[in-house]
Amino acid sequence: MAETHFRPDSGLALAAGSLEAAASLEEIVSVLRRNTREIVGSDGVAVVLRQGDTVFYAAEDAIEPLWRGRRFPLADCISGWCILNGETAIVPDIESDPRLPAMAYRMTSMRSLVMVPIGVPDPVAALGAYWCASVIPDDATVCRLEALAQQAAAALVRIRLLSDAIGSRAPEHPSGP
Repeated sequence: MAETHFRPDSGLALAAGSLEAAASLEEIVSVLRRNTREIVGSDGVAVVLRQGDTVFYAAEDAIEPLWRGRRFPLADCISGWCILNGETAIVPDIESDPRLPAMAYRMTSMRSLVMVPIGVPDPVAALGAYWCASVIPDDATVCRLEALAQQAAAALVRIRLLSDAIGSRAPEHPSGP
């Protein structure tokens, strides 16, 4: 087999290192926002966090404003679908996919997307990539996006475990004599 088939993706490797070094949810979101668009070659990306029965579009890097700072019911959007089902959604044509509110996308130039859950089997977030053309992303692109999501999930678990460990070591207040 030719070694060129196994060439490492330097952008993905750098992002993985940054995610491994992240010390907070905010840092994880920032790493994903800064790196994902270049790694997958998309026109936009969004980092979406689950908050109860809603999703919160925490960050984005796109050629135009999308939904950063907005909340939507889990059942009403593709990021919610990914979180609820724990599955990647590949949408070559936004207009024809019933999992999306097509009207909301008509106000944007986005025509295709891939949304992946973060934290399978119990997703707590989603990472989306958007394209202005109707495209079917190749397997390598989908795999890179899923790899970023897996690395982000591992970083979230590490941060949660560290936080729990620090909390369990907190000194108890003396009860007195």
